[in-house]
Amino acid sequence: MSAPLLQVRSGGGAARRAVLARRVRLLVAATITYNVIEAVVAITAGAAASSTALIGFGLDSVIEVSSAAAVAWQFAGRDPEARETAALRIIAVSFFALAAYVTVESVRALAGGGEAEHSTVGLVLAALSLLIMPVLSCAQRRAGRELGSRSAVADSKQTLLCTYLSAVLLVGLGLNSLFGWSWADPLAALVIAVVALKEGRAAWRGDACCAMPVNGSAPPAGRRDSADTCACEPGCSCCSGETK
Repeated sequence: MSAPLLQVRSGGGAARRAVLARRVRLLVAATITYNVIEAVVAITAGAAASSTALIGFGLDSVIEVSSAAAVAWQFAGRDPEARETAALRIIAVSFFALAAYVTVESVRALAGGGEAEHSTVGLVLAALSLLIMPVLSCAQRRAGRELGSRSAVADSKQTLLCTYLSAVLLVGLGLNSLFGWSWADPLAALVIAVVALKEGRAAWRGDACCAMPVNGSAPPAGRRDSADTCACEPGCSCCSGETK
């Protein structure tokens, strides 16, 4: 990557950088806390109900903790920019691990690896995560984009992926409880594995966020301008106008 790894997008200089970095640390701490609780509840409930989906969801939470911890480690140092590449590598590996696990467990479930029992705890947990995770992801993504931190944005995508998994888990457990359709969850989870692989590749390349021009300087050649003056490659999420 030839572009600087960490730049402040908005005005305010060092003071604004400090505020944004502190905000990212708080959001990461909240994400880690929730995911630890989520992992314990999901794995315990999954073991009780013999639910591969619930156990997988809990292990996904463990992987998300490693991703959030990587960002926390980065911003705990005096020079977060120096740790950016290492943090991105950790996040990317966590995505790859998640994709591999979900794929293996989905194929095993589709091949008749066992049927899960009804789990009220699992349904409630999936519904709560479906409400909480998008809020945490959105807040961290906005702070990461303004700060210009690829790792913070990449970690926010990891959190957002948990939202998708929560929806898959909720639908899978619901269909299994109501109609006995045990194939619904692993089939949808395979789609999540593809998304995780894609996000892992983006994090490994450092494409999770754009490099921002400093002090209003012109974008590098070959990169497009936008209303928010970001200087990024075509298709980069922070220049696409998305507001998620």
